[in-house]
Amino acid sequence: MSRLTLIRHCEPEEDARGRCYGSLDVELSPAGKRHADALAARLGTDHLVWTSPRRRARQTAAPLTASPHVDDDLRELDFGAFEGRTYDEIAESEPDLYRAWMQTPTRVRFPDGESWADLKERTLRCIGRVWDAGDDALVVTHGGVIRAALSEWLAIPDEAVFRLALDYGGITVAERIEGATIVRIVNG
Repeated sequence: MSRLTLIRHCEPEEDARGRCYGSLDVELSPAGKRHADALAARLGTDHLVWTSPRRRARQTAAPLTASPHVDDDLRELDFGAFEGRTYDEIAESEPDLYRAWMQTPTRVRFPDGESWADLKERTLRCIGRVWDAGDDALVVTHGGVIRAALSEWLAIPDEAVFRLALDYGGITVAERIEGATIVRIVNG
């Protein structure tokens, strides 16, 4: 048996709120940094830790280990031309695409960015590498990545995956037993 503990990065800085910030490299807020320290106190620091390259994920991982394994496939969805823009700006300038995004988020490809299918493919590729490492691991990443893994493990239709609440600093635990994935905790 091996266990993966997926951790959504802690709360980002205030300037990121209300904006698309998948690839935008924002930092944690002061509250987010305190939350990351609390996660380390709760989970301990004796783990193999994988993390997204984004600062908010690396800052969440920092109290857990001095040397995380950084994997680019753990990054959040790339919103392309929408990165850094507010949702209101996007709704005003691209109303049809914005409406499609809000109604069917897993069917949209962002201009100069990615689609849900792109995110899911690289997520599963990376999670496979982590499972293959064989040890229990903590994976500090983003909501989209965790949703992509859960949609696969639980056979959730892509269009339903956004019904899962994944809070900042939330913990999802899965175990692989004889090749089957058992989800023990979602957003704990």
